[in-house]
Amino acid sequence: MNGVLLVAVVVIGLCFDFTNGFQDTANAIATSVSTRALSPRTAVIMAAGLNLAGAFLTTAVAKTVGKGIIDTGLANEKTVLAALLGAVCWNLIVWRLGLPSSSTHALIGGLIGAALVQSGSKGVEWHGFVHKVVFPALASPALGFAGAFVVLIAIYWLFRWARPDIANRGFRYAQIVSGGFVAFVHGANDSQKTMGVLTLALFESGHLSKFEVPVWVKIAAGLAIGLGTYAGGWRVIRTVGQRLYKIEPPSGYAAQAAAGGVLYVATHFGYPVSTTHTVSGAVMGAGATRRLSAVRWGVARTIVTGWLLTIPCAAAVAALLFYPVRWIF
Repeated sequence: MNGVLLVAVVVIGLCFDFTNGFQDTANAIATSVSTRALSPRTAVIMAAGLNLAGAFLTTAVAKTVGKGIIDTGLANEKTVLAALLGAVCWNLIVWRLGLPSSSTHALIGGLIGAALVQSGSKGVEWHGFVHKVVFPALASPALGFAGAFVVLIAIYWLFRWARPDIANRGFRYAQIVSGGFVAFVHGANDSQKTMGVLTLALFESGHLSKFEVPVWVKIAAGLAIGLGTYAGGWRVIRTVGQRLYKIEPPSGYAAQAAAGGVLYVATHFGYPVSTTHTVSGAVMGAGATRRLSAVRWGVARTIVTGWLLTIPCAAAVAALLFYPVRWIF
């Protein structure tokens, strides 16, 4: 493998991880900032550190992304580079628009688009895509919605005699824990996607004899997503934290706790789910405990539209970029 091409894959992969961090900052900290449980700077620093720590939890998701989405026997380093470029471009577009789109699905769309151009439909592991991407993508926001709804109803019942000011103060402190948990599992799930594609490139180039994530890849991916988180995603924070539903400390805690639980289970089983989808679903579930009209469904429709467009649009961008990548390298 061309050494320059391998370096390009690693650099662009870490750039993707960086954009993942600032695109997904809102997922861990939007509710904590919106309810004033944490200042923006403190929340971002906490989330960045926990993103890095989460990168070392497991490698199950990395193996799914690296071996379960496209055919590793047909893919090569050019496929990976085009996929990463497509994902980065789409991340930048939706970040500029302030949409909480999925970096996970941008990368998966990029892999599919590049593989289709290179090898046709046989280049994609369709069974793995359906069972490890599509089904979890549908389930994670629904589980986040249901979980937040149930948790918040339980909170209202358990603390029905508490004074609102005291309850709000207590749940602001609780949000520090729940927000930290979301940041940790976000780092565990999302940084592994970059680990997976970088390990795939190293494996295809002959630098690895078997598909095992090297320690330096874990450290580099964790640092990149942590730095991206520190850079911040304030446009998306506003969408998730206030425009979707006016969050209060109890509802913020319920949304974070439910979303964190869903993400932890998905990471354990190796499903590359979208933190954005899961958290947005949980925020809507918390809002629905009052009345359905409490959720701004117009904003929710915009977010869902972004979700539906992400995989095909990222795939199209990666497919187009595959040709210049092949020509340059």
